[in-house]
Amino acid sequence: MRKTVGFLVNPVAGMGGAVGLAGTDGKVSEALLRGAVPRARDRAVQALSLLRDDDITWYTCAAPMGEDALAGAGIDRFTVVYQPSGPTGAADTKAACRAFLDAGLDLIVFCGGDGTARDVFDAVGRSVPVLGIPAGVKMYSAVFAVNPAAAADLIRRAGGVACRDSEVMDVDEEAYRSGRLSARLYGYLRVPYIPERTQGGKQVFEQQDEERAKDDIAAFINEVMLPETLYIIGAGSTTARIMERLGLTPTLLGVDVVRDGEVVARNADERTLLALLDRCPRAKIIVSPIGAQGFVLGRGNQQISPAVLRKTGLSNLVVVATPGKLAATPLLYVDSGDPALDRDIGDSLLVVSGYRVAQRKRVLHPE
Repeated sequence: MRKTVGFLVNPVAGMGGAVGLAGTDGKVSEALLRGAVPRARDRAVQALSLLRDDDITWYTCAAPMGEDALAGAGIDRFTVVYQPSGPTGAADTKAACRAFLDAGLDLIVFCGGDGTARDVFDAVGRSVPVLGIPAGVKMYSAVFAVNPAAAADLIRRAGGVACRDSEVMDVDEEAYRSGRLSARLYGYLRVPYIPERTQGGKQVFEQQDEERAKDDIAAFINEVMLPETLYIIGAGSTTARIMERLGLTPTLLGVDVVRDGEVVARNADERTLLALLDRCPRAKIIVSPIGAQGFVLGRGNQQISPAVLRKTGLSNLVVVATPGKLAATPLLYVDSGDPALDRDIGDSLLVVSGYRVAQRKRVLHPE
């Protein structure tokens, strides 16, 4: 049965990655100055080339927003329903999606990253199934196929497989560039779902063993460490790997403090931490939950007290855990000794679980 598909490309998605900008939102000019080249069209062509002979009626946007990629994939049967007036932006993505809705299509496919996913959600909500071809830098949202080939398979089988509600994440790129993961749930899109084809947290831990995951976490944390900043590193084998990657010997069951790649305190207690924070207020705390129990604070790391947390600020709390540990830990808990502070942490935490990969886990506050 012939299906109708709307297709669009965010031409600048992913340009910031290769030139070290950790994202492209608001940074297109800087990315170009650094020598970045567009990559979204090529990612789209990889997927579309596999659908050249399929019975699909395509609707798209002019030139770089879709037409070029379809032509590059050897597909010449398509209808242009949206024409951008100049350099493309979020408004064009939303307008194109509204044109797709007016055409009554079966599926909308976009090629981009989290920012594009948010724009698509703003325009269509849950009114029509949507699938993302991954082309951004981060892509924490669960609306993407795992790669372009998987996207082609999902497009081909759309209509014959169930859809699931998949998270669209709003990631603060400025915070990300400064070394802090700040994300919130933006909404849900209906996405065709096939295990091992559609992106999700479970896919991460099925593909990586625990030791590799620890190495990936350590690589990412080391990459985003800031100069002249204290890193209070809690107990555990995952956090220990961060120290080891710096060439340092960790205190596996204690709290160490690192600054500019050097240990400034080993097995530090609360007083030591507070004294260090008085001298150097710029600081981050890195902790890992206890497996299965799920305690982030208050079990094995009481040195990181409410007073320490207030000095650093809760926004500087970084949680790391391997996908395997998260799979066995359905809920997270905090028990710092200050219930009001615990509640301020909120109902969920973003947990770094790989290299530029994170999962959001619910925090339960039993009353």
